[in-house]
Amino acid sequence: MERPAWAPPGIDISVPSVSRIYDYYLGGSHNFEVDREAARKAMEFVPGLPKVMQANRAFMRRAVRYAVGEGITQFLDIGSGIPTFGNVHEVAQSADPAARVLYVDHDPVAVAHSRAVLEGNENAGVVAADLRKPQDILDSPEADRLLDPDRPVALLLVSVLHFVEDADEPHRAVAELRDALAPGSLLIISHAAYEGIPLPQERVGGAVGVYRDIRNPLVMRTRAEIARFFDGFALVDPGLVKMPEWRPENPVDQEDPYAFSGFAGVGRKA
Repeated sequence: MERPAWAPPGIDISVPSVSRIYDYYLGGSHNFEVDREAARKAMEFVPGLPKVMQANRAFMRRAVRYAVGEGITQFLDIGSGIPTFGNVHEVAQSADPAARVLYVDHDPVAVAHSRAVLEGNENAGVVAADLRKPQDILDSPEADRLLDPDRPVALLLVSVLHFVEDADEPHRAVAELRDALAPGSLLIISHAAYEGIPLPQERVGGAVGVYRDIRNPLVMRTRAEIARFFDGFALVDPGLVKMPEWRPENPVDQEDPYAFSGFAGVGRKA
């Protein structure tokens, strides 16, 4: 297997990565054949997966613009993945050039590519860390440089919590992050769910099985289980809804049916 020049040293390019699979769904070029193979297997069960990811990205951009409109200029994006066009720093800094963005991911390819993309951008940075260990993120030098803990922050957990199993206590991790945020901060979440996918649950389970087989289990939670992540936050209108329904910019009835897979919402800390 030929090793791409952009692949960081020490990366095992024979092991699939969810961030690189996501990059493939979005039409990116920073993925390996092993990632593409896993993505294609999942798409055999759920062919609309790229549409789901596009809807997820569109929600993220709307939520970031909303945050800037609410006066928030600090963004903490955990599970940020590989930067593609229209990522958080581009959306936020186009609305407010002074906006500061900290990306966090545990995939070395995502971190390396983020550093390359952000070179020369003094108001953005990246940390190699894991959502399951919030203190490592909060205590990082980049967090100290970019984020003022006394001012509101927009915390993005977009398409990441469904890769944290219940045994790893995702609600505890979110609560720990919440407690570190200043009043007025926003929590931005999107999360996979069986509800809304225009296929029988048994068939969707085949795609879930692909992620389990590559040792990145995909946890499909119910709306009520996802809502628990907003404990301590007040959901802003329209609440926890299907991704295209969160403050849409275009008629919702024009969206692809797969775009309605899963839930998204934004909460504000009192």
